[in-house]
Amino acid sequence: MRARQPDRQGYTVREGVRLHWEVYGEGDQTVFLLPTWSIVDSRFWKCQIPYLARHSRVLAMDGRGNGLSDRPLGPAAYADEVFAADCLAVMDDTDTPSAGLVSLSNGARWALLMAAEHPQRVTSVVFLAPAVPLAPPFSEFRAATDAVFRDEHDEYVDWMKYNANYWLRDHRGFLEFFFARVFPEPHSTKQIEDCVGWGLQSTPEVLVATHDGQTLKAPRADELARLVACPVLVIHGDEDEIVSIENGAKLAELTGGRLLEMRGSGHGSHGRDPVAVNLALRDFLLPTPPQPPVHRRALRRPRRAILVSSPIGLGHARRDVAVARELRKLVPGLEIDWLAQDPVTRVLEAHGERIHPDSRKLASETRHIEQESSSHRLHIFEAFRRMDEILIANFMVFLEAVRERDYDVWIGDEAWEVDYFLHENPELKQAAYVWLTDIVAWMPMPGLGAREAALTADYNAEMIEQVERFPRVRDRAIFIGRPEDVIPGTFGPGLPEIRAWTERHYQFTDGYILGLDQKAVGDRKQLRRRLGYRDDEIVCIASVGGSGVGAELLGRLMRAYPAIRRRVPALRMVAVAGPRIDPSTLPSVRGVEVRPFVPDLDLHLAACDIALSQGGLSTTMELTAARRPFIYFPLKDHCEQNFHVRHRLDRYRAGRCMSFEEATPDNLAATIEALLAQPVDFVPLETGTAARAASMVAELL
Repeated sequence: MRARQPDRQGYTVREGVRLHWEVYGEGDQTVFLLPTWSIVDSRFWKCQIPYLARHSRVLAMDGRGNGLSDRPLGPAAYADEVFAADCLAVMDDTDTPSAGLVSLSNGARWALLMAAEHPQRVTSVVFLAPAVPLAPPFSEFRAATDAVFRDEHDEYVDWMKYNANYWLRDHRGFLEFFFARVFPEPHSTKQIEDCVGWGLQSTPEVLVATHDGQTLKAPRADELARLVACPVLVIHGDEDEIVSIENGAKLAELTGGRLLEMRGSGHGSHGRDPVAVNLALRDFLLPTPPQPPVHRRALRRPRRAILVSSPIGLGHARRDVAVARELRKLVPGLEIDWLAQDPVTRVLEAHGERIHPDSRKLASETRHIEQESSSHRLHIFEAFRRMDEILIANFMVFLEAVRERDYDVWIGDEAWEVDYFLHENPELKQAAYVWLTDIVAWMPMPGLGAREAALTADYNAEMIEQVERFPRVRDRAIFIGRPEDVIPGTFGPGLPEIRAWTERHYQFTDGYILGLDQKAVGDRKQLRRRLGYRDDEIVCIASVGGSGVGAELLGRLMRAYPAIRRRVPALRMVAVAGPRIDPSTLPSVRGVEVRPFVPDLDLHLAACDIALSQGGLSTTMELTAARRPFIYFPLKDHCEQNFHVRHRLDRYRAGRCMSFEEATPDNLAATIEALLAQPVDFVPLETGTAARAASMVAELL
């Protein structure tokens, strides 16, 4: 799912070629994200668009040869002057009299032509890793590749793959080689994968034509650079393997611009270092936001916390509310702002918590997860990987929120974007930071092959490197549970043992954090009556969490009700659709009561006689604490539910695990009857865990 959809889109037709464009946001100033080599489309700006569009009008287009634009053949169709004319035509069609230009690599040539020859249309220019053919040093590399571009070879090794014959023979092979050089930074698997996918939208014939069509050469490029009168920023990585940083420095010199050297970065810093690039773009292209009119001495400020609660499952919200309640007891007067999104905000509103106004700017992680799921299946690791543009968009929202107001502590409950990008940009940390989680390590799903194993290990390795290189980022890393709740095994080949590593880097709450204190429930019979349940009925609660992922499971459980009722005549089934499932889409089963969002679901779980639940940890641990028998159904290919949750529930001897395929009406009926007939022997759940977690945070306040 995109982090932001275009507000307007369309086509410009120039000389018979359709050029697709998109407009985001609004404002007097426009930032025009230019196309680059036709090997990719405008999606390569996905990390920049949501952020910039909150502060200006943003225009992006697919260059001819890729995306939704046409793919003419022949070198003349891909001359540098043609691309520049395309960009100007799109500006005309979108009522863009002038704009600040942002270019990458080959796009720098077209930005240079526009800035030098149409200065009235260009207010400023950013050149990222500019592939402008200036006098040395660029020309030597280009001359070498051009000299052998059409040579036939017995084998193609390394840069010999920059060759027309190889492109036509093995298009994917070239893309995989080339983008591995674009992103030489370790752990760049997602960026490389994205670009290969975009590259496959085009053809090798188009790429050959783009190479042969380049018309801007060194002497003229130097002359054009000296003509640029608008402000210029050049951003260039010192480990760029495509265009040497000396070339970027030369362009900055000739244009009178400023060079921002990205040390340790390659050719695609906008994708691999998006936070730094986004901040540099805004600072250069857009007006500086006004300074706050009031300054308050630090010692006179109220104590404040901002809490980011993951929307993937409502259990995070309930346990975070419990921690916040205990934290206020320890730090009287503490103000807590919640940066959260639906459905978490529904729980927070029910508890009277204050939701940060910037929460409305967050891209929906829950909707993305729902779109990634199918038929009780959610490959959560791949869904997380494909959520990358949502995560960077939401981190930029978080960063603005904490810059606009003083906070003493930032708390992230599985706020993956906050944790990842703070470790990538530790210089941005300006308050104490607390990280909470109940899982550590991505695990490969059996049967999904070597690629899955390699990718999960790579993601684990990056996390380990971040934490060990910058231990100061996490002032508190809190694992919600005991050391024995951490799964056994290693993070991957050659990587540490998971439990031992976690014990070195985390503090433990010594138990799960519940949203409901079971002691506060009081008499269960009274609770049942208060919730509308009779003494003579057996209450079965069927719930599938705070997203729409469980709709198919909930429907299957409801359809099994007649078979269950035949075995257990007194059974009453209450199906909780939750905040993300439309009850009208569920099957109509006589005798099954369907309820939408239930903010006090934990009370209903404590009151029921048996529960049917998806494999989420929070709900199943609430049932464990209430000592209610339950069946849980882990989503297929969901490593957290199949490994981490199951490991913990086994330790508490809690619940009966059942696959989606096993959940036939007869099997469900027999299992429910058996569970109701036997005593619960769960290991008692620890108490006081929310208070222990709060005390760890309070130490920082």
